[in-house]
Amino acid sequence: MTDQTVHATTVAPAALLRRIPGVTFILVGMIVLFAVGNPRFLSAVNLTNIGLQASLLLMLALPMTLIILTAGLDLSVGALLGLCGVVIAALLVAGWSLPAAVAAAMLVGLVAGAVNGFLVGYLGLPAFVVTLGTMGLCEGLSLVITNGDPIGGFTPVLEAFYRSTLFAVPTPVLVAATLYGLLSLLLYRTRFGNYVFAIGGNKDALHLAGINANLVHMGVYLLCSLTVALSALLLLGRTNSAHPSVAVGMEFEAIAAVVLGGTSFEKGQGWLFGTVLGVLAISVLRNGLNVLSVEPSLQVVCVGLLLIAALLIDRNRKQASRDIA
Repeated sequence: MTDQTVHATTVAPAALLRRIPGVTFILVGMIVLFAVGNPRFLSAVNLTNIGLQASLLLMLALPMTLIILTAGLDLSVGALLGLCGVVIAALLVAGWSLPAAVAAAMLVGLVAGAVNGFLVGYLGLPAFVVTLGTMGLCEGLSLVITNGDPIGGFTPVLEAFYRSTLFAVPTPVLVAATLYGLLSLLLYRTRFGNYVFAIGGNKDALHLAGINANLVHMGVYLLCSLTVALSALLLLGRTNSAHPSVAVGMEFEAIAAVVLGGTSFEKGQGWLFGTVLGVLAISVLRNGLNVLSVEPSLQVVCVGLLLIAALLIDRNRKQASRDIA
């Protein structure tokens, strides 16, 4: 065995360890802490609840990862989720069939994604400002449609779907896992995925290579909004009603999960599985605090502290790696 071989075998595990985001260590620590604090935390029922809570957030965070990889942002996903839920519920109450109501919600998502994608991708406007405006628009439309009141009394099929299982695994978890698989193939096995990374790294280089980078950029926002529209089915199944503000604030947790997973807002650096870890960390934290009867308002504070702690861990590990190098 040569010196180079020995060096490769010793460096590879260290490189792999550096790739693991800091939130992984926090996640393990939280699981141990909550399990010690309350034995019910690791029960099958509670683990199922964590999976259900994580599934909806993962549906928002996965496409958000692609947007952040393009050095962008989408603040409208929470408001759009609420609006699509309101549209589906209102149309079902009005006598529309479920497929027609879902198609209408998909159209709403398509329009929102097209607006965001065109303004950001083609006109080069700041994603923060554009999606902030779209967020206000979606919230306003939800209030107009509902007059500020929740909508209930629609088909119980959505709740039955949300509560169903396949081989003892909750259906929403399988839906989220399927989305992860599809986006993984798209991001890591197609030219579109390569272009997504390239946009975050150097969009001008794509233009010089003859690639329609603006269309790809717009496609990322369209993909995110359409996924959000479909996620409204899980939201309605969970709440069994549609409220205009029920999903407001979920954009914060979706963005936090992506950042926790190690995806950077610049240079097109990040990975989808890191986002899964970020979603699990937030879901475990929220669930554990619920089990310990912590007030919801304090839970938001804890999510913010979790984000800061993970970022500090990653910063210190990167600094240590540079010092060793």
